[in-house]
Amino acid sequence: MNQTLDFVIPALMGTESCVAYELKKLDLADVRAENGRVLCAGSLADVPRINLNLRTGARLLIALGSFPARSFEELFQGAAALPWEDYIPREGRFPVKGYSITSQLHSVPACQSILKKAIAKRLGEVYGLNTLPETGALYQVQFSILKDRATLMLDTSGDSLYKRGYRAQGVLAPLRETLAAALVSLSRYKGRDPFCDPFCGSGTIPIEAALIAKNRAPGLNRTFAAQKWRLIPGKLWQEAADEARDKEFHGTYDIWGGDIDPAAVELSRHNARLAGVEDAVRFEVADAAKFHRDEPRGRVVTNPPYGERLMEKQEAEELYRAFGQAVKKLPPGWQVGVLSSHTEFERTFGKPADKKRKLYNGMLKCDFFMYGV
Repeated sequence: MNQTLDFVIPALMGTESCVAYELKKLDLADVRAENGRVLCAGSLADVPRINLNLRTGARLLIALGSFPARSFEELFQGAAALPWEDYIPREGRFPVKGYSITSQLHSVPACQSILKKAIAKRLGEVYGLNTLPETGALYQVQFSILKDRATLMLDTSGDSLYKRGYRAQGVLAPLRETLAAALVSLSRYKGRDPFCDPFCGSGTIPIEAALIAKNRAPGLNRTFAAQKWRLIPGKLWQEAADEARDKEFHGTYDIWGGDIDPAAVELSRHNARLAGVEDAVRFEVADAAKFHRDEPRGRVVTNPPYGERLMEKQEAEELYRAFGQAVKKLPPGWQVGVLSSHTEFERTFGKPADKKRKLYNGMLKCDFFMYGV
């Protein structure tokens, strides 16, 4: 199959520009950022490349088609008209999941059932079977129905791309790796200046910073659903992995994470070893209220407790106040980025942000408060 494929990459709200930037760096064509997703075009060889290299996107979907779906009949016929046999072999498993927003077909289970029947009918006719075995590789079908228009896709990633494989366990309220990478990206860190996270938790932000500094592909230590697809030869995965390794940097980096909890620091070190970046990042037991660096320039990117899930609001405010006092003493060349859902963050931190970016951490609406940018 040499035709151009249409890709859809779901993204956390607020991170779409980061995803688009990465895809352009990978030389993907026709990159377009929309609310909650980024679209682009590519080839089969780009499926391994995107999955292995993408830091901030949620997963890689191949869009098979889009059509009006104002009724179950339209949904059925539209799905049955698509060339599923080009992708799903005789024994392939093809569960269906998705969502419907502001559409007449609002029952997701009913849409799932209709789509499953339409795809099974098409494949059954092609393979000459009344019942398909579904004993082989996974071809997860995803659908979105938005304003009475259905888009049908196949998920090439399997587990979400935030599951890098280095965080075997986490502390309370962990930050997703994709969001951590987006915060580092928004700080414009490239590996040259000192980089610090005084509330490191399980180490996700410093580890993602180290992966970025080293230009190491975040997906090298995990597997993807499409690796089992007959459609994509194994050599394409090997070539993409070789290409990624060839682009790695080998230098010396000053990346630091601190946390007041010794158990969190130990966990951070463990995760850094799993990620293969223990040589590039160091973790210490440290109080964020006493944070200080003497270098003339550097970056702080951090995700302190919000006062919603981990600690009481008043405790969080006291923490922000103390951290704000510590940050004031940094040399003027330092940039500071803090992710928080606290509505009074700037007041308690002691200074209005120079720049703010609306983001979501899970279901929590947050701001990324940037200083010195």
